[in-house]
Amino acid sequence: MPPSRPPVSSRILIIDYGSQFTQLIARRVREARVYSEIHPPTRSLEWIRDWNPTGIILSGGPSSVYEEGAPSADPGLLDVAPVLAICYGMQVVAQISNGEVIGAGRREYGRAELEIEEPRGLFDGFSAGETMTVWMSHGDHVDAPPPDYVVTASSASVPIAGMRHRVKPIHCVQFHPEVAHTPRGGELISNFLFNICHAEASWTPGAFIDGEIAKIRAQVGSARVICGLSGGVDSSVAAALVHKAIGDQLTCVFVDTGLLRLHEREQVERTFRANLGLELITIDASKRFLDALAGIEEPEQKRKVIGHTFIDVFEEATSGAGKDAEFLVQGTLYPDVIESFSPRGGPSVTIKTHHNVGGLKPDMKFKLIEPLRELFKDEVRNVGRELGLPEEMVGRHPFPGPGLGIRVLGAVSEPALGLLRRADEIYLQEIRDANLYNEIWQAFAVLLPVRSVGVMGDYRTYENVVALRAVTSTDGMTADWYPFPYDVLGRISNRIINEVRGVNRVVYDVSSKPPATIEWE
Repeated sequence: MPPSRPPVSSRILIIDYGSQFTQLIARRVREARVYSEIHPPTRSLEWIRDWNPTGIILSGGPSSVYEEGAPSADPGLLDVAPVLAICYGMQVVAQISNGEVIGAGRREYGRAELEIEEPRGLFDGFSAGETMTVWMSHGDHVDAPPPDYVVTASSASVPIAGMRHRVKPIHCVQFHPEVAHTPRGGELISNFLFNICHAEASWTPGAFIDGEIAKIRAQVGSARVICGLSGGVDSSVAAALVHKAIGDQLTCVFVDTGLLRLHEREQVERTFRANLGLELITIDASKRFLDALAGIEEPEQKRKVIGHTFIDVFEEATSGAGKDAEFLVQGTLYPDVIESFSPRGGPSVTIKTHHNVGGLKPDMKFKLIEPLRELFKDEVRNVGRELGLPEEMVGRHPFPGPGLGIRVLGAVSEPALGLLRRADEIYLQEIRDANLYNEIWQAFAVLLPVRSVGVMGDYRTYENVVALRAVTSTDGMTADWYPFPYDVLGRISNRIINEVRGVNRVVYDVSSKPPATIEWE
């Protein structure tokens, strides 16, 4: 199958060898307004040529090039477009170009001081002999450069920490320029994109919207389209974009799953009718979802049950409304795709199945329209602003499609959901009252499947534990826990324990992503 080509003037192909930082490479490239996609090393040379990349980046990875079955590359890849090879990618280039890669006595992980040997090309803007702090994460390293390669940088532990081909635009580094721990890494990536690849910074919200509108119109023709609206940022922007493309051919369906936050249904109906002016059908399917989830505790199974039930409801809604829709719009994002399975079949591990990616019914009647599938969250927000959506919608914290179904850990029941709704409402209210909502990327409460002993008044209690989660992030791929002022955190805890019957303990999650995910399930 021939590859699809994004409607942009410049595109960077990222070959994923399994590094935990591969998604960061894509982020850094897109921050420079150049389009990028992640693909596995199994892509054929013919496929890569057909995709016609402006440049190619080879990621790092956990393998050794000498391991049996270790991913490699066709030597012909080095002649398709300029190449930036990072860490394991550098070792792959050395191996296929007759260089020498050896195993280090121990793995080097952490900060190192790099000395610039050649201040040109990738290191343009630096000085000979200048040092810079970089982040190393490797076991093997290049011990002898391939023929026609020269050393461009070194460190105390790695004599060949950077190299380039004498003639071809191939540049390699043993460290990770994409991470924040390499402070000037952005300059190196920019040099690669604009000085070496001569890419154009054409990846803008306006250009994306124009391209998607044309694609949607060509795909849909005169057919009817239905959009599963959750009220979150992703489905809101997807609905607005498709509505701009095809107008009244779109019908939005908001499903009350019974897994929504307090007053969620009323807020969504009011906001969408006031701001988008599109046809909106609301369906109360709360009993259906809760019946389908009865007794299910395993997170993956929950997500799949919710995804399948969504499709059933949409199919019935279409028939009931007499619309005969052929297409279903979803607000699927790139992180959903990446976390649900290895990026396009690559070696990175599956984190969890998102209900809108791996949880859909295989026999559903709809064809999918996923206009945001290649975007990160911050890019979606910018597209929403470009479409004229109010900040009230665009700046809203993410809310997962499965809703509170994955925030009640263990079996889902109406009493558990009611308790969690009240705790979550207090939490978000206190964050807003403290003017912290816009500082936090996502905040929510989780009901844990444990009980703890407490004392309330003169009585012993044995009741539920609520965990609070708040993170800062740009795109959801990485996140840090939010350092609440102690007085705010104390006020939130006191209110939940005093006002939510059945809770006697509140804990705060101080895990970052990685190693934890943002959601608990």
